Amino acid sequence: MAQFITNILITASSIVLVGLGFSLIYRTTKFFDLAYAFLFMAGPYFVLLLNSHLGFVLHLAVFLSVIIVGLIGVLLDTLIYRPLRRRNASALVLLLSSLGVYVILQNVISLVFGDENISIRFGKIEQGINILGAKITSIQILLIGLSVAAIVTTSMLIRYTRIGLAIRAVSSSPELANVSGMQSERVIFWATFMSSIIVGIAGILVAIDVNMNPTMGMNALMVGIVVVLVGGMGSIPGVVLGALFLGSAQHLGVWVIGSQWQDAIAFVILLAFLLIKPEGFMGKKIRKATA
Repeated sequence: MAQFITNILITASSIVLVGLGFSLIYRTTKFFDLAYAFLFMAGPYFVLLLNSHLGFVLHLAVFLSVIIVGLIGVLLDTLIYRPLRRRNASALVLLLSSLGVYVILQNVISLVFGDENISIRFGKIEQGINILGAKITSIQILLIGLSVAAIVTTSMLIRYTRIGLAIRAVSSSPELANVSGMQSERVIFWATFMSSIIVGIAGILVAIDVNMNPTMGMNALMVGIVVVLVGGMGSIPGVVLGALFLGSAQHLGVWVIGSQWQDAIAFVILLAFLLIKPEGFMGKKIRKATA
């Protein structure tokens, strides 16, 4: 039982980082950015490039990779999505644009690094630390710790800082935010940078723990989207609750019917929520206006 609970925490920690970053950027841009999957994948590949090919110390390579991923996220928004927003492009147009960006960049990674699984390690492969009968590696402990830190930091930032107030304002109404003197594009810039850094950290930690390949980003993003929708759009506690719920369901499913059903379980849960509770655990139910 201890190992089962530990495995749920590890899975939920990686999912919640992706969901947290995705929720943050969705609140300001209001579209499903599929290129976010590339940012998850780009982090570990930049670590590989800087460490294995350019000779940077691994810890420095990780730090620089996270910053690079943040800058790439901002660059994609500035060069592609911002001009589309200025032309009042629909969410569908933005979604398709992000899909095109992801496909192009994912193929660039495949062309440069190949399609096989690759490992990046801090040292020798660990057997794991025994804690209350459960084995867990130092990377997995770091993943859980950073997830908790990201949740607390993001919650405090959204609730108590000026940029958090601006993000909430733009989330509610970009037009009113602009009228009030808040420049929505600047808010989107910082939200994109922060969310890209969060997902970059998640991708690197997951890659160190279980290896990486060019398709890892889309798998992580799809599960992250499920968590955001199940937890409630725009709710950080909802994202956490959704990650714990999905992690528990997936590991229970692995125990009962096999690991090949993990992704199917995630989308069965999503469909169930869309049919029964579309606002998610902690989302706000939209009421129809009556005349």
